[in-house]
Amino acid sequence: MSGTAHQRNDIPGAPGAEPPTVEEPTSPREPLPPKPDQSGPATVSPTGQPTGADQADVAQRGGYLTTAQGARLYDTDHSLKAGPRGPVLLQDHHLREKITHFDHERIPERVVHARGAAAHGVFESYGTAARITRAAFLAEGARTPVFVRFSTVLGSRGSADTVRDTRGFATKFYTDEGVFDLVGNNIPVFFIQDAIKFPDVIHAGKPHPDREIPQAQSAHDTFWDFVTLHTEATFHTLWNMSDRGIPRSFRMMEGFGVHTFRLVDAEGATTLVKFHWKPRLGVHSLVWEEAQITSGVDPDFHRRDLADAIEAGAHPQWELGVQTFPDNEEQMFEGIDLLDPTKIVPEELAPVQPVGLLTLDANPSNYFAETEQVAFHVGNLVPGIDVTNDALMQGRLFSYIDTQITRLGGPNFPQLPINRTHAPVNDMLRDGMHQTAVHRGVAPYRPNSLDGGCPFLAGAGTGAYIEAPVEVPAARKVRDAAASFDDHYSQARLFWRSMSAPEREHIAAAYTFELGKCYENAIKERGLKVLANIDGELCRTVAAELGLPVPEPTVELADPDPSPALSQIGKQWPVDGRVVGIVVTDPAQDVSEARQAVLAAGMVPLVIAPTGGEGVQRTFATARSIEYDALVLAGAPQPAADGYGARDAKVSDDAEAVTDIDSRVLLLVTEAFRHGKAIAAYGGGDAVLEAVGFTSADAGVVGAAGGGDAVEQLVGLLRGHRVWDRFPPALGG
Repeated sequence: MSGTAHQRNDIPGAPGAEPPTVEEPTSPREPLPPKPDQSGPATVSPTGQPTGADQADVAQRGGYLTTAQGARLYDTDHSLKAGPRGPVLLQDHHLREKITHFDHERIPERVVHARGAAAHGVFESYGTAARITRAAFLAEGARTPVFVRFSTVLGSRGSADTVRDTRGFATKFYTDEGVFDLVGNNIPVFFIQDAIKFPDVIHAGKPHPDREIPQAQSAHDTFWDFVTLHTEATFHTLWNMSDRGIPRSFRMMEGFGVHTFRLVDAEGATTLVKFHWKPRLGVHSLVWEEAQITSGVDPDFHRRDLADAIEAGAHPQWELGVQTFPDNEEQMFEGIDLLDPTKIVPEELAPVQPVGLLTLDANPSNYFAETEQVAFHVGNLVPGIDVTNDALMQGRLFSYIDTQITRLGGPNFPQLPINRTHAPVNDMLRDGMHQTAVHRGVAPYRPNSLDGGCPFLAGAGTGAYIEAPVEVPAARKVRDAAASFDDHYSQARLFWRSMSAPEREHIAAAYTFELGKCYENAIKERGLKVLANIDGELCRTVAAELGLPVPEPTVELADPDPSPALSQIGKQWPVDGRVVGIVVTDPAQDVSEARQAVLAAGMVPLVIAPTGGEGVQRTFATARSIEYDALVLAGAPQPAADGYGARDAKVSDDAEAVTDIDSRVLLLVTEAFRHGKAIAAYGGGDAVLEAVGFTSADAGVVGAAGGGDAVEQLVGLLRGHRVWDRFPPALGG
């Protein structure tokens, strides 16, 4: 833009480390380095030894194209033929190598959590957990490299980011004592209490097997058939129908270990804990229409947001915290069964105590090698952290390693660079597909004398992992669960009563949409029976929209105290990495004051102009409201040259709606308003507001004296995420 020199690194998203030239480069050179925001796995050997190698040493090198064996190639555009028009010759080894490798580029995708995004980072321990665990990475001052993968659950790798679904939040800690994987979700409870039912819930949630639709959605008959018959899923389903099911960003999402873990201190004393990740930016969500538009306009919205934020220097951060409970014989706390993964312990009963800070500061340098091949396992534990008898956790201990063997081609997947431990390995495991460690010695067994007795067993004093000596009660073999597992509704009612008025509206709308997508009325009616056991007002609201009678509850409704920690609304949060769209009338318009104010606030400015130009990131044709957290209107743009229906279907062809302002800008503003986003106008931008019927008297719409003033007012509004009081709710708060 005129008046300011556009800096390439102001706006994240540049695809390469250097700007490209218009003409194809022809002078051989070494490959470009990664961008400053990118990193690869640490350079350790397959057996966990630091190699001291630069990450460039394990990347492709050299300025010339070669075969996989390093032979330079003079052509890769033409197969070897018997004459220019003759048949292709079988002896073309380069063709066969290139095509064969391409044919095998894809590995089986994950059955669940296939759609993922990830980042490298570091975990810094506060030392506050040292009193309850001897895990070295939780000692005071310990810094541990991590790799974190976020994901959806139901969709395939090619599905959209913003579907209504649970999100995976899996963290791999490369500790000095071995790898610890905390494999959790953004929802603290699960659909089932026992892993034997995991195939059932996933089969129900996946697309219908006859048509393979709908993709990545729970709004269909098989899902609701299962969760309305299998009512232990009620609480998790309610979380999914809340705003938690459509997060604004991975950066603005809580994480939970879901299960109750057992921590062991240096003296062997044990404490039960639940793990929590608390995002520094707060917990925020999309609104439903915004999520639907985003799935079509930008299906990569969440992975782009994460990568762009890291590239822009807005490094996402979460505090790791624990709720602690006595490790008593009953494994209950305040009447809540700690082994039931469909239950939470409200934070008001057991506060979350911070134990460390996670910062994600580097993007992967290769999606497949890192994000796709990373393999998590609940059984990757370190001394000081142990499992409990949670039946869901017990099944996961088997399932995770079993699925990685299938996905990654054999038992040696821990040797892939992204999975390699940073601790020494001497496991006596040998051979198998993709074995890359070159083992020495002749005696991979114990005891032995031929290898000098090595490897030796460790004891508690030399860092051995020793399971907590928990007494297993004598009991009959049964296929059963404790009576405390039979309560399927009281915590769902606690969640509902803890929601603010806007959140209740969103939950009612979600149930209406999802049940309304079901074909069978019987399933809708069964869904209403479940809602009747949560709240009568919720049930009546959804029943009215479905046109069905209101059932009576079948259980006595509980009367729990609300838990304010369950609500996302009502607090103030940092605005780091938020995206502000600045609408201008001309590519050359000077909006340097607004841009610099956005950058100074730690946010990202995207200039939206009629056409492209220096300093312009979006045009009226490419901009859509879902990309921005707030808008600044720096004028009233007239219809651009491409502003007609045959060129851009977003252009209004309603004669009565035609104004002297580009209708795509009007659409941008009306959508942002409808989605509760803050809007500021200056320099004639109030004409846009007037054209769509908004004024500065509307909540979250401000008039400003200039660009700096506009941004200053927006920052105050963005701290609350959205302007929730713009739309008075019908349901009570």
